[in-house]
Amino acid sequence: MLPLSREARATMWRSLQTFNITRIVIALVLLLYLGVSITDNGLRTDAVNTEACVFYFLAALAFAGFGTWWKRRFVVQLGCQIAVDLAVISLLYLAAGGMRSGLAILYLFPLAGAAILAPLVLALFAASVATLFLLAESTWQVVMLDRQAPLMQAGLYGGAFFAGVLLVNRLAARLIKQEELAAQRGTDLRIQQLINGIVIADVGDGILVVGDDGLVFTGNPAARQTLGVEGDAAGFRLGEAPGLEPVAQTFAAWLRAPVEGAAFVTVKPYQEDVGPLRGRRDQPVHLKLRFARVDTVGVALGRSVVFMQDVSAIENQAQQLKLASMGRLTASIAHEVRNPLSAIGHATALLAEDLHGPAELRLLKIIGDNVTRVNRMVEDILQLSRKVQPNGEPLQLSGFLAELKLEFCETHGLAGDIVYIGDPGRSAVRFDPLHLHEVLLNLLGNAVRYASKAPGSIRIFPARDAAGRIELHVQDDGPGITPEVRAHLFEPFYTTSSKGTGLGLYLARELCLNNDAKLDYEYRFDAAPTGERKASGRFVISFAQPA
Repeated sequence: MLPLSREARATMWRSLQTFNITRIVIALVLLLYLGVSITDNGLRTDAVNTEACVFYFLAALAFAGFGTWWKRRFVVQLGCQIAVDLAVISLLYLAAGGMRSGLAILYLFPLAGAAILAPLVLALFAASVATLFLLAESTWQVVMLDRQAPLMQAGLYGGAFFAGVLLVNRLAARLIKQEELAAQRGTDLRIQQLINGIVIADVGDGILVVGDDGLVFTGNPAARQTLGVEGDAAGFRLGEAPGLEPVAQTFAAWLRAPVEGAAFVTVKPYQEDVGPLRGRRDQPVHLKLRFARVDTVGVALGRSVVFMQDVSAIENQAQQLKLASMGRLTASIAHEVRNPLSAIGHATALLAEDLHGPAELRLLKIIGDNVTRVNRMVEDILQLSRKVQPNGEPLQLSGFLAELKLEFCETHGLAGDIVYIGDPGRSAVRFDPLHLHEVLLNLLGNAVRYASKAPGSIRIFPARDAAGRIELHVQDDGPGITPEVRAHLFEPFYTTSSKGTGLGLYLARELCLNNDAKLDYEYRFDAAPTGERKASGRFVISFAQPA
């Protein structure tokens, strides 16, 4: 037997068992048809036919049992079975009277089995044996018994036997090759699936397979860890959990208008135990989301893959690397930079008393402005190391925000209706007032730089996240911050303004961390006048719960 795969060998043994069962049925039919005849005196048995049919039936049962319990030597078993088939059929053929009995058609059964299951040489050998027997029997009747035997019919049977064997054997060989190819492709596919499973399970980025309706079909361990989902990340909808609503809304917006690039969302702390979803996150996580559509042409249900990368750790690592060098720089700034800077500022003031020409005054103003800018940078850097213990007393937001708005508008010469303050009610937060004052002045200073100065163009309003914690949103109607800039927004010395030092937002975040709060730039979805939900960016301060 040619070397075949395990699946192909199993198919051959099943086919042999089918061949054996067919033999049992044929043996029973022959026993009833040839071994027993009905006469006027009742049933009459033919000794030769009955004994041959009974032997054939018992041999068929033995072959079936032997092939079931001992799957070895396939070709040997098949050869023995075909030999018994040819011998019994030849005996019945002779007992029935030769070609005129019509039993020559029975040779098609063993020859078809040999053509399907045996090598071509063995199948042709069986066909030649059957053909030679028919020709020999016909010739014997003509020569020895002087009878008119149908030699032409015997020759036609022989030609049909050879043609049928060749055709069936080639078709069977082609089917076996196709099965071998399918088995090989199946093995390769299973191996590839195992490899993909290992890679997906080991990859650091979270991967979710989501339907168009937001139903999660599967997710890798990184996705479960990132979202805080317990058990299998499957069987729930993204919109079911308020904590996962930013992911669901971003995915829905991408489905409506697929665009390349990444989106940034923040998953707030949450705890859910609704339906199939079991999840909990104690700390917020900033995610970079990418979406890819699965090509399901002709399939009614669409699938998409959501790639989630936790950029919080990357941002923190980048900041730590910069802080390592900044810490060494801070110690020398007070003596190496601040003292010469004071001398330059003092000398500029003395020169201004003696020089009154327009050109001189312009140059002195340039020197003074740059001295002020460098001095502010020095103050910001020195303030990074001042980790003052925060005030643990609750801070009422209503009076604090009202005073802050009044001071800010007077300082920048703004009308009172430009800054809108949402009603905080009786909300109280645990935050040092001086630190919160500095953080909000920094955020409002950035907002007034890009806002349209229209009424309500700058908004400060409180809200609550899924866990019930108080948030303070600072938003303006400017163009917003792009995801590319957002990735570096809180890095020290990173700025998009020629007048900035790149330390304001970083200092604001550090002050929030010093008060057990979080500061981040988030993309939230607000209801537009048309009824659609439109994404807009804003700074969000997540306060710690008051003690």
